[in-house]
Amino acid sequence: MAFSALDHQHMARALQLAELGLTTTSPNPRVGCVIAHGDTVVGEGWHRRAGEAHAEVHALRAAGSRAEGATAYVTLEPCAHHGRTPPCADALIAARVARVVIAMGDPNPLVAGQGIARLNHAGIAAEYGLLGAQAQELNLGFVSRMTRNRPWVRLKAASTLDGKTALNNGVSQWITGSAARADGHRWRARACAILTGIGTVKADDPQLTVRDAPCERQPLRVLVDARFEVRPDARLFNGDPVLIVTACPDPDKAAMLAARNAHTVNLPNPQGKVDLPALLEHLAQRGINELHVEAGFKLNGSLLREGCADELLLYTAPMLVGDAAQGLFNLAELTDLQQARPLVWHDVRQVGKDMRFVGRFQPAG
Repeated sequence: MAFSALDHQHMARALQLAELGLTTTSPNPRVGCVIAHGDTVVGEGWHRRAGEAHAEVHALRAAGSRAEGATAYVTLEPCAHHGRTPPCADALIAARVARVVIAMGDPNPLVAGQGIARLNHAGIAAEYGLLGAQAQELNLGFVSRMTRNRPWVRLKAASTLDGKTALNNGVSQWITGSAARADGHRWRARACAILTGIGTVKADDPQLTVRDAPCERQPLRVLVDARFEVRPDARLFNGDPVLIVTACPDPDKAAMLAARNAHTVNLPNPQGKVDLPALLEHLAQRGINELHVEAGFKLNGSLLREGCADELLLYTAPMLVGDAAQGLFNLAELTDLQQARPLVWHDVRQVGKDMRFVGRFQPAG
């Protein structure tokens, strides 16, 4: 389908608006809307948070009667079902817009083409596919949850140039500089949940909160703790929600930590460890779109081995610390390069004195 330069301009603006909800819309998708007559914009809107008005409603309110006969540019197919808010497709029909341009279809089975069908049935030309790849990138976690029943899993790590995350004695603060650490907090802020393992909690006692970036809501903290070893005085338990995932239930300890806003779920696998694929399904059921992992080489390796990692966010510092230091992933020795787990680079840039690599994992072989 052919779209004009003006169509591209308005959809690009709608994507900019959608990105304003990067840290606030969970578990809903990030959506923006522009309503225009030709090159004259009469209304703009973006979805701010779940339970509040969707992007189309904000834009229609801004446009008022000027929406009639206009074109609406929406980054995601307008919803056609009653959730916590009425259907946006009906709102566009009631406003008598003449045309709707959509970046991507909604993967939610409750919508999935029904919004477009409803618009077409009302005589409104609905066209989709304009800047669809950009819209999908903005909502890769939502798409993952809707189509795979699991969140998009991003492994974050900081290493030296020779791939080490800590000295052999455990010292790791700080391998990367302040700019890279602040950038890491921006990635935390966009996630719905932050996951770590008991080894990291024992070694570093992290808070796993967003502190160096704007954030209206703290992501859920998730602790993988197979033997339920976490100490009640760990800094994780600051009053914000924590999910502890174990393979060894302890009702008394779980009840004690529940008073500190920590919920415990038991998900053992046959080996007596936490069933990581089952954990991803559990998090999807809780509405988690993007899962940000900051763990040690053991849990990182387990996530990779069990096919639970989608993306690597790696900060590399310009220093060398030697072979004895700790590595990134606890993975078995390979005998053939065809067994290696390849990545495709998605973004490479310098952040302060360090390099930031974003790569997407590909199937082995």
